[in-house]
Amino acid sequence: MSSAVSGARKSLMWLASLLVILFGLLGVGVFTDKTGPTPGLGLDLAGGQQIILQADTTDGSQIDESDINQAVEIIRKRVDATGVAEAEISTQGDRNIVVALPGKPDEATLDLVRRTAQLQFRPVLMEGDPAPVSLDPGTETVEPTTSPTPDEATGSDPTPSPSADAAGEAAPASEVANVKTGLSETTSATPSPEPAEAPVATEPTDPSDMTWITEDLLAEYYALDCFDPANLTGTGGDLGDPDAGFATCNASGTFKYILGPVELTGEDIDTASAGPELNRLGTVLPGKYEVRLSFTGGGGSVFADTTGRIAELPSPRDQFGILLDGVVISAPSVEQSITGGQASITGTFTLDEAQQLANQLKFGALPLTLEVQSEQVISATKGAEELRNGMLAGAIGLILVVIYTMFQYRALGMVTVGSLLVAGGMTYAIITLLSWGLGYRLSLAGVAGLIVAIGITVDSFIVYFERVKDELREGRSLASAVEHAWKRARRTILASDAISFLAALVLYMLAVGGVRGFAFTLGLITIVDLIVVILFTHPVLALLARTKFFGEGHRLSGLDPRQLGRDTMYKGRGRVAGAESSAPTLAERKAAQARAAAGTQDKE
Repeated sequence: MSSAVSGARKSLMWLASLLVILFGLLGVGVFTDKTGPTPGLGLDLAGGQQIILQADTTDGSQIDESDINQAVEIIRKRVDATGVAEAEISTQGDRNIVVALPGKPDEATLDLVRRTAQLQFRPVLMEGDPAPVSLDPGTETVEPTTSPTPDEATGSDPTPSPSADAAGEAAPASEVANVKTGLSETTSATPSPEPAEAPVATEPTDPSDMTWITEDLLAEYYALDCFDPANLTGTGGDLGDPDAGFATCNASGTFKYILGPVELTGEDIDTASAGPELNRLGTVLPGKYEVRLSFTGGGGSVFADTTGRIAELPSPRDQFGILLDGVVISAPSVEQSITGGQASITGTFTLDEAQQLANQLKFGALPLTLEVQSEQVISATKGAEELRNGMLAGAIGLILVVIYTMFQYRALGMVTVGSLLVAGGMTYAIITLLSWGLGYRLSLAGVAGLIVAIGITVDSFIVYFERVKDELREGRSLASAVEHAWKRARRTILASDAISFLAALVLYMLAVGGVRGFAFTLGLITIVDLIVVILFTHPVLALLARTKFFGEGHRLSGLDPRQLGRDTMYKGRGRVAGAESSAPTLAERKAAQARAAAGTQDKE
């Protein structure tokens, strides 16, 4: 058995194993009633539930477009984190937000949509890495501890903690709070404390007291996984007891915190804005931006007391966490008491980052409520008829492709048909599993992506087949032509699919709504095309090349010498196949040439 045949059979075994795994998982899901045998359909094909929310303020203050957009963004993050795909969230008029969820969303998802975001200020008690920490099963008690000082932990001299922006990117250590603001963003990670014996419980004296950290809270902090997207959007609905400690993540998932009780809320903020950072003399610092906060009268007094207290504490307790929807959006450090009701947050902000944080603070400060105006089940906007039409268009396109390949490649076209069937089965299994595992839903735009992808898939086969024909025209045997053609065609196929996948990726990243569904299925089929052409099309053709039907160029094989523009085809062992079955062998041709040469000499 040649290495080519052995490699082809191994490739087919790998493909068979992959299909068995995919359909095996799907079968388990269907058998256990975890999923259905078909993919979930999007809002345009299956309908769903629509909620219309009206934004209003309790004090009659003005709501502008940025407030509504911030509300839409918060709702979108909540919905996305629950795994509901193809949801449509839009604005209607100046105050209304329309949320359309496909299928039958559960009550927890609906509650997330209805819930109003809340802004809280809590002092930081502990700060650590985002990964969960596994405790020794034999450990029954744990002790909250603060971070070791730098010289105790590493033997180096103490230095100021580096500052950073709200996204958690490290900034130069020289960027610390200035006298005017007293605030700076910090990202100095605190190692998670080692489990130890719990201290004797005492009553907390202030919100920064470490006795707020109970054994249950510390265990929750250890178990908290900030790599889980569900813990980064406040989707759990748990904003914590305002009069107790609270464990949560920051919005970027780079740190987790234990925080003290709530000291201020959004009601204590008058407004927030972003702009260039100013020094003590009021001069603009080039390339630097800050977020300015203005507190109410009562809020400014509480803020002055809070900053005066935590400024005297060691890191990370010299920080306070600003939470929106139960997640830390900023954790600035404090150098001194900030009076006068005015403050600013500085760090390595870009203008967009500073503006985003300002909008979040402004939105949380606004006494905004989202009141449900209507809640109803909506029918599919496209419906079963449009889905049938889309599937019919795909079927017609597939039939035309089969007719073309059978006409152009004869029996060789069956390899194309088989490849399309394998690609279709694999795509069906993957999309159905994604509907089960990730909540993916197939929209009409996604169906369009599947139809367009048929052409991309067939294009790979045509490139390969035409290259095989070129190699045959150069005089190679079919087995040799298949291997040489694959080496050359593979580069073209990889380059073509790479461009298609890149285009789909860019479209998915930049687009919204149904266009993303189109881009997703287009990118998925591009990957499937590579798998099929490598693990099925090439191996099958390599095995067929060893058969008499294809190897000798039968007139129905698609490799007929007359179709290739050649009079003969090399068959091996000194034999050739011509247009007629009575074609002379190589020995017979040499004998005829010798007789012709002898006759020429006799005439001379």
